[in-house]
Amino acid sequence: MTDLQTDLTEKDQRAKFVPGQPDMWAFVLFETLVFTGYFGFYLFSRARNAELFIHAQAHLDLRIGVFNTLVLLLSSWSVARCVQSSRAGEYSAALRDVFITAALAAVFLFFKVFEWARLVNSGNGLDSNDFFTYYFFLTGIHFVHLLIGFVVLGVIVYQLRSAATRPRESQQIVETCATYWHTVDFLWVLIFALLYVVR
Repeated sequence: MTDLQTDLTEKDQRAKFVPGQPDMWAFVLFETLVFTGYFGFYLFSRARNAELFIHAQAHLDLRIGVFNTLVLLLSSWSVARCVQSSRAGEYSAALRDVFITAALAAVFLFFKVFEWARLVNSGNGLDSNDFFTYYFFLTGIHFVHLLIGFVVLGVIVYQLRSAATRPRESQQIVETCATYWHTVDFLWVLIFALLYVVR
């Protein structure tokens, strides 16, 4: 095989490369379809009673929503840096980035619980009206996904610490876990837009 053919083969492999394992991408597709259904029901209910939804939205603190969105976007950035560092064999830097990701996630969860408590204390609970039923359901489902994300980050830490003995397998698992994290962040951006921004 000539050098030109070798270069073309390597370029083709890079072009076809999708990070992580195929099963995770099937999960991402499934989650996207499920949440699309949730969002569709939300928008349908909102169209039927727009005034109630707009009035209820006024009880949300947009500043907390924006802050939490920025925090999760930063966590996506840090987990992407983790993947890049891992690919380069810089495992100490990758570990630092995954711990930063976990810290940002903890900040998000703290402010989400704070916001829930504030709403409930002001009389806006799960069964207050249709808007808050959707609000607590969607943010609650996302909360559970983020808690699972801590387990995923733990898997990344384990893989990075054992990467020296099996670097190729560890890298694939790291990228699979990072894909999950990005999916959770992406879903939050959509939830934030629907619950806090759309009027």
